[in-house]
Amino acid sequence: MIVVETFKGKAVADHPVEIVERKGTGHPDFICDAVMEAISVALSRAYLDQWGTILHHNIDKGLLVAGKAAKRFGGGRVLSPMELIIGDRATFTAQGKTVPVGDIAIDAAKKWLRENLRAVDPGKHLRYRVVLAPGSAELTDIFARPGEVRSANDTSAAVGYYPLSPTERMVLELERHLNSRPFKERFPCTGEDVKVMGLRTRDRLDVTVAMPLMANMIGSEEEYFAQKAVLEREMCEFLGRFSEFKRLELHYNTLDMRDRGLGGVYLSLLGTSAEDADSGQVGRGNRVNGLISMNRPMGTEAAAGKNPMSHVGKIYNVLAHRIAREIYEEIEGIREVYVLLLSRIGTPIDRPRMATAQLLLDRGRRIGDVAGRARQIFEREFAGIGQFCFDLGNGRFPIC
Repeated sequence: MIVVETFKGKAVADHPVEIVERKGTGHPDFICDAVMEAISVALSRAYLDQWGTILHHNIDKGLLVAGKAAKRFGGGRVLSPMELIIGDRATFTAQGKTVPVGDIAIDAAKKWLRENLRAVDPGKHLRYRVVLAPGSAELTDIFARPGEVRSANDTSAAVGYYPLSPTERMVLELERHLNSRPFKERFPCTGEDVKVMGLRTRDRLDVTVAMPLMANMIGSEEEYFAQKAVLEREMCEFLGRFSEFKRLELHYNTLDMRDRGLGGVYLSLLGTSAEDADSGQVGRGNRVNGLISMNRPMGTEAAAGKNPMSHVGKIYNVLAHRIAREIYEEIEGIREVYVLLLSRIGTPIDRPRMATAQLLLDRGRRIGDVAGRARQIFEREFAGIGQFCFDLGNGRFPIC
């Protein structure tokens, strides 16, 4: 069933208060999401190579256990490595052939860590515990049933929206800037564990950023605060590009306090607080559009690592944002789009129990002017959901 209706509320940018968060590349929760998704993609490719299709797996139960480190100005050492626990279900054997699931999982995790965390040695700084097991007969049987489109493995709801507000764009782009290759080349003393929190109060934007400095590149407390001032100026210059806000305030590493030595500065050996301060878990990080937006509706599913062929907790979450964007970009006269999708377990994923678009229209536009075109976009996307799922399994859509 497809329903297109008028959204009754205000645009997010018209709310007097807006709160938006993003956890960056080195945040322990982001690491868990990104690594489990990388494992899912690697397994999907292995299944395609071996059987020509993606088999049952859900690598969405991951935990990064914090290690222990001793830091000082100018360096330090890791006392106890972090531990990555890789869990839930996978297909190990089918039609007399086997796949080395554990090896694939660890190799994919090491590859992601090597490519995204400069100071982390995946073989030295982490231990790996693979606790994957075969799936239940009923859920595994979904992949053996006839038909090009799989049945939903759960009764689940998802929501997506578009476009992003100026505050959401700012939070997203600032973190991406701070963790970009050009920025790290200019400021190699900064770690990847970046967290950005944006608070907009009417036309005033208050931004709080946490980002550690690398202990081996900071020789003293004085040097730390001098470098911190340079980074604050750099961030303010970047934020100045966002002209939508009349007043902007930046707060950086606000737990810092002078004259307290190591207790008053945010230093890191490996660029992530998982080295000694904070563990991570799948599902506690960003939603699939890269943000945690408190003014928007949010689902509770952890999309990272779920299989891309039947797990609607992943498929519908990504698809809802995609459909919302296409409705907004293809139909004139719309300010905001919210898309809600509901599955029923056992029903093919191209036939949702409910697909709803809630449209905030420009003044003078009527829902009857746009509803038919919106329904056509829904129908087009569900007609092509098979290819969408394969693209999802191949890692074409980022989920954190």
